[in-house]
Amino acid sequence: MESLDDILLDVEEKMDKSASFLQQELAGLRTGKASPSLVENVQVEYYGAMTRLRELAGISTPEARLIVINPFDPSSREAICRAILAANVGVTPMDDGRVIRIPIPELSEERRKDLVKVAKRLTEEARIAIRNVRREANEMVKALQKSSTITEDERDQGVEEVQKLTDTYTKKVDDLLTAREKDIMAV
Repeated sequence: MESLDDILLDVEEKMDKSASFLQQELAGLRTGKASPSLVENVQVEYYGAMTRLRELAGISTPEARLIVINPFDPSSREAICRAILAANVGVTPMDDGRVIRIPIPELSEERRKDLVKVAKRLTEEARIAIRNVRREANEMVKALQKSSTITEDERDQGVEEVQKLTDTYTKKVDDLLTAREKDIMAV
């Protein structure tokens, strides 16, 4: 049987994973600026295995509106271009024989609003995940009290701690959304 401290540590770990996952997902949303995070997690079929682009090439942003991909193996250029197109991130790669250049076009106001909606949906999914962790933890704390492992006061204190963690991580994901929303809407 778990102790109250084990439950709280588990809750914090799971909520942190939800926030980290949201941060990765939001980083993949395209803004008007070039960012390696836009393409670094694109899966490329390389010698029959699916591999992340950042493991196959150097990715840099020499200009504000340009991503340059320098493959470690020049024969993988075509596969990288296909994978970027298939990933549907809203950019078109250009292969010049040595490196792959990805110009980042200006976003229209309508497209920016659509991206903000996507960011809000992702954030709501993270909030739901955090609330689910809270619900499970509260059930586990109450089960501990029912089995007489902890007292009613300890149960109440445990539920209160879980709520504090929930509030902290909910604020964290809201802050991530606010920052990303500002980034997307910046012209």
